[in-house]
Amino acid sequence: MADSRKIKGGNSDGSSHTDYGSDSSDNSWISWFCKLKGNDFFCEVDLAYLQDGFNLTGLSYLVPYYSYALDMIIDIEPKEELSEGQQELIEGDAETLYGLAHARYVVTNQGLHAMLEKYRQCHFGRCPRYLCRDQPCVPVGLSDTLNKGSVKLYCPRCEDVYESKSPRHRNLDGAYFGTTFPHLFFLTFPELKVPKTEERYVPRVFGYRVHESAYKESLEARKKAQNQRKRGVKLLPPPSN
Repeated sequence: MADSRKIKGGNSDGSSHTDYGSDSSDNSWISWFCKLKGNDFFCEVDLAYLQDGFNLTGLSYLVPYYSYALDMIIDIEPKEELSEGQQELIEGDAETLYGLAHARYVVTNQGLHAMLEKYRQCHFGRCPRYLCRDQPCVPVGLSDTLNKGSVKLYCPRCEDVYESKSPRHRNLDGAYFGTTFPHLFFLTFPELKVPKTEERYVPRVFGYRVHESAYKESLEARKKAQNQRKRGVKLLPPPSN
């Protein structure tokens, strides 16, 4: 994790679970985690979604300290004292568990609307391609499996993917957003899907368009000249005017 945070203590009445209202949500682990530098692509997963075990089915097999990590995310104080080493392992698993749960949450109706607000505010950045005219992008994973690659940016105008400008996002796993999200997002909000651009940059030399075969012919000519030099063949000088 980019930062560490102690697990919150119990309530004043002795219970371990913190009561979350609109006023206390800013003090939650989820809110803190999403505000860390490099985590700005995440939306805040609804607490009720995380507390429904059905939504997290199968994730316990991917996260060794699953129970402790989930307790940390939803701000339940551990029942026993944890060593510093255990605390670090649980913090790492909490990040992984939240990311995997986030990938599922953002394809729900509630999650799509949460990401919609971030998209409208251009939290995910813009397409670096000049001819896309600063088109806002959305995050996408090239795999739904952990450790297969970092999150990318999907541009709906050119329909291509790019690296984020921020180096922090290169440590953000693409599986935390998944391969489905951007396409379901624009199917859910079709008014945001701009027409695919037909504008393409055309390479020109002295104003003339470069034909695709020109590169192949140029390469073959260079190889021929190199082979002649190796054989000691003296090349004829160009004719003088």
